[in-house]
Amino acid sequence: MFNSSRSSCFTNFTSDISQYQLPEKFTYPFHYQTHDLALVASKELQQKLKKCHPVDSEQQGRMYGVLIVKDIHGSLGYLSALSGNANESLGDDNSVINFVPTIHQAYEQSAFEKIQQVEINDISHTIIRLAANTDISKLTILLENEVTKSDKEIQSLQQQMRENKKARKEKRAWLSSTDLPEDEHRDISIALSRASVTDKKALQVLKLHHQKDIGLTSGKLQQLTDEIESLKKIRKKRSAKLQKHFFKQYQILNCKGERKDLIELFADTIAQKPPAGSGDCAAPKMLQYAFEHKLTPLCMAEFWWGIQPKSEIRKHQHFYPACQSKCQPILSHMLSGMKVNENPLLINPAEGIDLEIIFQDEHVVVVNKPAGLLSVPGKSIKDSVYTRIKAQFPQATGSLIIHRLDMATSGLLMLALNERAHKNLQQQFLDKKVSKRYVATIEDKLEHTAGKICLPLRGDFDDRPKQMVCHEYGKYAETHWQLIEQIDNTSKLFLYPITGRTHQLRMHCAHPDGLNTPIIGDGLYGTSANRLHLHAQQLSFCHPVTKEKLTFEIQEDF
Repeated sequence: MFNSSRSSCFTNFTSDISQYQLPEKFTYPFHYQTHDLALVASKELQQKLKKCHPVDSEQQGRMYGVLIVKDIHGSLGYLSALSGNANESLGDDNSVINFVPTIHQAYEQSAFEKIQQVEINDISHTIIRLAANTDISKLTILLENEVTKSDKEIQSLQQQMRENKKARKEKRAWLSSTDLPEDEHRDISIALSRASVTDKKALQVLKLHHQKDIGLTSGKLQQLTDEIESLKKIRKKRSAKLQKHFFKQYQILNCKGERKDLIELFADTIAQKPPAGSGDCAAPKMLQYAFEHKLTPLCMAEFWWGIQPKSEIRKHQHFYPACQSKCQPILSHMLSGMKVNENPLLINPAEGIDLEIIFQDEHVVVVNKPAGLLSVPGKSIKDSVYTRIKAQFPQATGSLIIHRLDMATSGLLMLALNERAHKNLQQQFLDKKVSKRYVATIEDKLEHTAGKICLPLRGDFDDRPKQMVCHEYGKYAETHWQLIEQIDNTSKLFLYPITGRTHQLRMHCAHPDGLNTPIIGDGLYGTSANRLHLHAQQLSFCHPVTKEKLTFEIQEDF
């Protein structure tokens, strides 16, 4: 049951907000422009964060959120939240901010949870104690040495056998060409055959000898590790059971008073179960608190505060939308019944904008894709370069598309009108014979005039379609850059992608180990603007049939 004894988390504005109008609809949390009231609340919260979460400290960066609410008396205020556990992150200094509690924290911990957690901790301690046995490391090293010795001696003997076989072959060839007495010929042939059998038996004996030694050591090691592996399986099973129980305690509420637990909310997702940390992001916690306390949510915003993480793009004080994997199923339920702004991603910004054809013949088409037009049809928006070219060239065969540009990126894109051209151009890409040059404007000045960026990229599974730097599982990505000019506090660049990873140029510009400055208008990795300042300006390739070198160039419009 909800613990109503907790102090109120409703915070009154200290700033004058009389000049701001109330929003007509609630914020669409996955793509929004921050409302003025949310900006004011964020600034007030950030003033408090300077005391309990100093930016110049070693404390890790975090996502914080504000929710503008109206109480039953019509008074305006806001709620504050931290993604994750506030006590773990801010310690005792957390007292300066009345963060809303975690959804599960608002309920009393059950005896079942306490017992299960103690038992899991006991299993973990036993595993640590067993793993600390020095015999395990000694036997592991011994086993590695025995395997290495076995491989080396067997390979050496096999090499000797090959040399012996070669010598026997030469001896037999000599024997067949030599006129020897029959009994002498027979004795030599028998001796050669016996030598072959002897070699094979020697290899068999050697293998059995090493198998015996390796088996004895492996058996001793397995006796010590079997108990550890068994305990790990038990711990995993109990942890999953406890996690499922925890997820059921997250009774997510909406304005209609409907409650659903996390297991229900994620049942229809691809994973069919909640990711770790679900329900602990700022937005769900604030909405839950508002619904529990009869507060009316008006708008919200979430921002990053502190040190930039190593893999994701999170800039200090920048606003970011809610994450997809953890929050989408939860917030869809929580916002049910509320008047919410339309999802701008469902609106086709390229509707009514012409697709300019730069070059065409019976094999290839080169177009100037406008910003906002998809390269291929999406789930919600079908209008794309592909659909338009397909309609304009109904005689075209094959898949047309050879490479793509992000929806927000403008510039040169080529398509193949038949299978022969498609196969040839695709091979040119694989052989890196296609040359591309982009123009971008970034949000800051650069100290150097040229450089190379090599940062491996992979998809951010918790927040698609964003990408992240991952040195363990990411794919190699390389970008060369050259400074064109600097105007005010911006830099205009040429970008040369050597590889073609998703969002490569945007990530390589925004990441701290890249240029550490996002491209202007990059709503995913920086700050939104009228458009993304990234344009595919130059494209060079060989015509798939005539083999003529073709180069196209078209200037950017930003």
